[in-house]
Amino acid sequence: MKVNNSIFDRASLKESSWRLLQCTRKAWNTFDPKLLPRGRALSAAFVQNRFFADSLLLPRLTPPVAPVRERRPETAQAGGASYPPIVMTNTDRKKNELRRKCRQARADLSAKKRDEASSRICDAVMRAGFFRRSQNIGCYLPSDEEVDTWPIIARAFSMGKQISAPVLRKNGSMRFRELNPDSTLSANQFGLLEPQEGDFVDPHRLDIVITPLVAFDSSGNRIGMGGGYFDRTFSFLKGRKIWLHPKLIGVAFDCQRVNAIAPNPWDIGLFRVVTEAS
Repeated sequence: MKVNNSIFDRASLKESSWRLLQCTRKAWNTFDPKLLPRGRALSAAFVQNRFFADSLLLPRLTPPVAPVRERRPETAQAGGASYPPIVMTNTDRKKNELRRKCRQARADLSAKKRDEASSRICDAVMRAGFFRRSQNIGCYLPSDEEVDTWPIIARAFSMGKQISAPVLRKNGSMRFRELNPDSTLSANQFGLLEPQEGDFVDPHRLDIVITPLVAFDSSGNRIGMGGGYFDRTFSFLKGRKIWLHPKLIGVAFDCQRVNAIAPNPWDIGLFRVVTEAS
């Protein structure tokens, strides 16, 4: 895969910034906070597979935490409709604190421990029945200190499975785009790698989705980065007890486990979470 690194020029990073998107009725608040560059901190991910002969240069840009916020119902005032200030609930504050603590715990892992844990997590996923039975797989492309999913992607390619990666849109929605060994990858506004060509895949057609997360509990509740992309994309799964298709498979380090997460009404739970201790 070819990675376009031109956007990681230091001068460009200093000039780039995140703009707050306007709150709309159809989407929750999505933040484009200020990009946090990490200079030359780049990591090479080596995928030992016949489709990946060369190393993949992956950016290590830390996307900032975007708080989950709620907006009160609009109220009309003289001169037209007006929106009151956005307020953060106690639940939101607790989630942000859990998000901060779990991100720090993940960042504190040494490179050796992170690599060893990622390897065990990927092995567990690839041995699982839900992976072997799946043909259409959605999988995030790793960044920062996340679980390295490249071995899962390489194994899926070698088994003839179709892999799709998330592509974020500026309106707060997310699509999945087909990934292949020759895909050109570029970083989006959050510094996350995305395929630049390939067919878009309907999320309903996916069998499983390897899902990133910041924190999780034993009930399958998940805290992400706060943008709500996965919850909106898979909102059709809300309330389902049977026929969970696709199944959302969270992968995380065991240090990201918390006692309990209070879900919001729109949160979509995970089918399973795989850690190095699973």
